[in-house]
Amino acid sequence: MMQMGKENLTLLRGALLGVLVFLAGWAAAQEGPVVVDPLTGVAMGGYDPVSYFDGTMPQPGNPAYAVQWQGVPWHFASQANRDAFSEAPAAYAPQFGGYDPMALARGYLSRGNPQISAIHGDALFLFYSVGNRAAFAASVAASLGRAGEAWERLRPRPLLRVSLPESGSAG
Repeated sequence: MMQMGKENLTLLRGALLGVLVFLAGWAAAQEGPVVVDPLTGVAMGGYDPVSYFDGTMPQPGNPAYAVQWQGVPWHFASQANRDAFSEAPAAYAPQFGGYDPMALARGYLSRGNPQISAIHGDALFLFYSVGNRAAFAASVAASLGRAGEAWERLRPRPLLRVSLPESGSAG
């Protein structure tokens, strides 16, 4: 009977570890320093960040022209765009990691949509909604000031890694 209890505890420990690993992975996919598509894990939903700056419509990227930056893959429409990004990624990546600056200015995190964007100065901003983009345009300086302050408090941090004792330890 005592052996049966140990087996159940071992199974329970394994199940708990599985749940913790799942939740850690899920949380990392949900929030990170750079917004990623939760299904693909690609930054900006696979859109080419360099294409926002060339005066045309934002272009979907191609996985054949991918580069890793800040721990996530970024896709580009061409080798030239990939090379430009590789030389100066911070110049092309969306501000606040792709989170909506108006949501930040209001005190919370909200993922920006790569299809709702604005260039202000030499910086790319992604917004959750067209309304947030319009509100940003109406008060850029004030919105950026509040968003910058909130970003320091709210920006996602790397997850704490939990390690459990080995299951074969004597008890």
